[in-house]
Amino acid sequence: MASEDKIEQLKKLREESRLGGGIERIEKQHEKGKLTARERIDLLLDKDSFEEIDAFVTHRSSAFGLDKKMIPGDGVVTGYGKINGRPVYLFSQDFTVFGGSLSETHAEKICKVMDLAMKNGVPVIGLNDSGGARIQEGVSSLGGYAEVFWRNSMASGVVPQISAVMGPCAGGAVYSPALTDFVFMVRNTSYMFVTGPNVVKTVTHEVVTSEDLGGASAHSIKSGVAHFAEENDAVCLQQIRKLLDYIPQNCEERVPAKSPKEPDAAKAEKLDEIVPESPNKPYDIKDVIGGIMDKDSFYEVHEHYADNIVVGFAHLDGRSVGVVANQPLSLAGVLDIDASVKGARFVRFCDAFNIPLVVFEDVPGFLPGTDQEWGGIIKHGAKLLYAFCEATVPKMTVITRKAYGGAYDVMNSKHIRADYNVAWPTAEIAVMGPKGAVEIIFRKEIEKTDDQEAKQKELEERYRSEFANPYLAAARGFIDDVILPSETRQKLIRAFELCQNKVDRVPKKKHDNLPL
Repeated sequence: MASEDKIEQLKKLREESRLGGGIERIEKQHEKGKLTARERIDLLLDKDSFEEIDAFVTHRSSAFGLDKKMIPGDGVVTGYGKINGRPVYLFSQDFTVFGGSLSETHAEKICKVMDLAMKNGVPVIGLNDSGGARIQEGVSSLGGYAEVFWRNSMASGVVPQISAVMGPCAGGAVYSPALTDFVFMVRNTSYMFVTGPNVVKTVTHEVVTSEDLGGASAHSIKSGVAHFAEENDAVCLQQIRKLLDYIPQNCEERVPAKSPKEPDAAKAEKLDEIVPESPNKPYDIKDVIGGIMDKDSFYEVHEHYADNIVVGFAHLDGRSVGVVANQPLSLAGVLDIDASVKGARFVRFCDAFNIPLVVFEDVPGFLPGTDQEWGGIIKHGAKLLYAFCEATVPKMTVITRKAYGGAYDVMNSKHIRADYNVAWPTAEIAVMGPKGAVEIIFRKEIEKTDDQEAKQKELEERYRSEFANPYLAAARGFIDDVILPSETRQKLIRAFELCQNKVDRVPKKKHDNLPL
């Protein structure tokens, strides 16, 4: 064969690989409001930075006539490229080829880029759009999933792993995204579930749609499986690019730095008066974050799930930090099962990747009730406590108002080795709120009084002035300073400057046994 013919052969094979399942199936993908595997890669990566790996791989199965259907690439596009100039590995499942179903070779391609990501200390991104395991290959495809799961587990805490579910993801396929650090979903075109609507109807007699059972809204609001729910493929891919701006390439790198920006001026000006006079009146903790962090830098994670706690990334004087904050606007900022798990997961990610933590605390305690107790609030609350205890990154806490009971300890207190703990003058640090404390301490005295309501209020004010303030804690060294809210940003910046070379070792162990 002449060299010209060989070149033409290569061009032809490349074109076959790029076309995937063909023009007709590509058009059907577009009709569903979905981009193709390659279009997604083009939007996700910096222009002309993608280098493909294994474009000519085909399956090895001959069962059920598969030997007559050989499409180069075998339903997944793999390779590497750059996002904002930084390298990433990725795979993008192609629904136009066998419905994106995972075969033995499809899995091998994914495993190869995951191995390379681990070896080279680079994030790995998975764009999932698959009908599941390729039934014709039986246990070989199931074995392929397990190979991927094992690598997800080994890569955890070593390199960032990001999953975007951009179509179907059902059965065993859901466990790979669940093992990764962040899960994106697309509204109305993606879904995840272990068992689909038909099986649910057969077993439990419930009638439910795919969207209601496992759509982006269900998982971003109810289950917490998805951290982000975006309107379409393009927005989803842009948000992944944005997320990567805050996190390092691997567990041995420091956080990326940006040019510092001043905080939102309007929010910064209101900090000294943002906490209401009444302890029962709410305020938006996001306004506090906006008045302290670099302007427009807060990138919220899990926004629609357990919104009584706020978590996300921000820049403080140009450096990435992880923010954990109680939200007085929702359930008064109380800690419950969902908030505890949400916070713990985020704290552990930040600690794994050297991202310093800033905690804004206004917590009245843990949510009472049989649902919470029977649901395991003790062990779930302990997850958040454990996450803060084991974290060795620089850890700062700002108590804005309430810090009551065990929740005070859990929210990154000085006693669990936080590095810098300060309180605003509005802080109330105590075993419990004035009302509950007075009812216990002075119950008999109140019962003997003619005007019990007036006596109750009098004693509450006395308790509040004597105990529900930051100065007793400051006297014991449990907080490092009582500061003006308007001083918070500068105080945190200076504290982080001193802590950037922090070394905090934990006892030797095989691994921990956190309360799952």
